[in-house]
Amino acid sequence: MKLKPRSISRYRFQKNYEVKFRKPQRRLATALVAFTLMMFSQLSAFSQEKPRMIRIARIVVDSAQLENYKAALREGIETAVRVEPGVLSLSAVYEKQHPTHVTVFEIYADEDAYKAHIQTAHFKKYKNTVKDMVKSLELVDVSPIAMEAKPKM
Repeated sequence: MKLKPRSISRYRFQKNYEVKFRKPQRRLATALVAFTLMMFSQLSAFSQEKPRMIRIARIVVDSAQLENYKAALREGIETAVRVEPGVLSLSAVYEKQHPTHVTVFEIYADEDAYKAHIQTAHFKKYKNTVKDMVKSLELVDVSPIAMEAKPKM
């Protein structure tokens, strides 16, 4: 099959090397090049970022003080997320079968953000308030496998 000369575009990539594309293939090639450049720029930016710090806090609370603990935790989380740019996400849950078992999922921009967080007045207030309410505390640093979220609606 012979192609019409006007439906062929020529690109020279190296000396003595010529690639011919039909118009639809040229659009596809242009899109692939644009996509590849976009991906490389994203990877480059990602590789220059500091790694996020992600931690899970497993807490067992004295059952007699559970409601006071929940109030103090709620206040501390709301304040930290509102005023600290390095605190990306804090979420607290308790087990239905064991309501005194609380788990907090913490995501910080990086380790420096975490270090700044534990020096804030509101974190120190939280720690001082709950020191006699917490029976045990286990901190576990974790690495993400997959983390996705929909924007708040």
